[in-house]
Amino acid sequence: MEGYIHSTESFGSVDGPGVRFIIFLSGCPMRCRFCHNPDTWNMADGERTETEQLVKKALRCRAYWGSDGGVTVSGGEPLMQLDFLIDLFKRFKEEGVNTCIDTSGAPFTREQPFFSKFEELMKYTDLLLVDIKHIDPQKHIELTGRPNDNILDMLRYLSDIKKPIWIRHVLVPEWSDNDEYLMRTHEFISTLENVERVEVLPYHTLGVHKWEALGLEYSLDGIKPPSEERIENAKSILV
Repeated sequence: MEGYIHSTESFGSVDGPGVRFIIFLSGCPMRCRFCHNPDTWNMADGERTETEQLVKKALRCRAYWGSDGGVTVSGGEPLMQLDFLIDLFKRFKEEGVNTCIDTSGAPFTREQPFFSKFEELMKYTDLLLVDIKHIDPQKHIELTGRPNDNILDMLRYLSDIKKPIWIRHVLVPEWSDNDEYLMRTHEFISTLENVERVEVLPYHTLGVHKWEALGLEYSLDGIKPPSEERIENAKSILV
């Protein structure tokens, strides 16, 4: 089976436990104002790559993973290519590889055929890194272009099946860096029974040049990264 691949990284250290081989898939339904990879939005821009080719490429790095490492599939949004992801993770589990998905949850639905495929994918997934972009429904739409009700539903489902997750929250001044929103996010996270870690990711502008190269208007122009004080405040509430 083939998937649309944006790029790979051989020695990732921040996308799951240990040293990991990262596969970035192309295609994403969200249009986050702070996205640092807008070049992954369009699936057709990716390179069509066969499952077996990726497995062989990843396994060449296996000696560096240690006991905790493995493979993380990121994006873009991996859940847009469910069939490919199922096939890919089946192969990795045959090789005894730890598997992780970095996802926004945006495509999640309990409708068919997506839900049955998602259930199948979870059989071969060890961990999910899930972004909570914003806890407030309207602010989430304004920030990402998409609602968050299905994303929160996915998190509840993952809790129900006891699938391990790490929660990630991008701290954006004037958007999510607000104590009320942070408390509401904490209250939601506290209802989940499968959260192994909560990470606060400070907003940054390192991807702005990609917006410019693509001829896109960067709507958060002028917003600076949060101060260390605000980062620590967010951690004290969320973590």
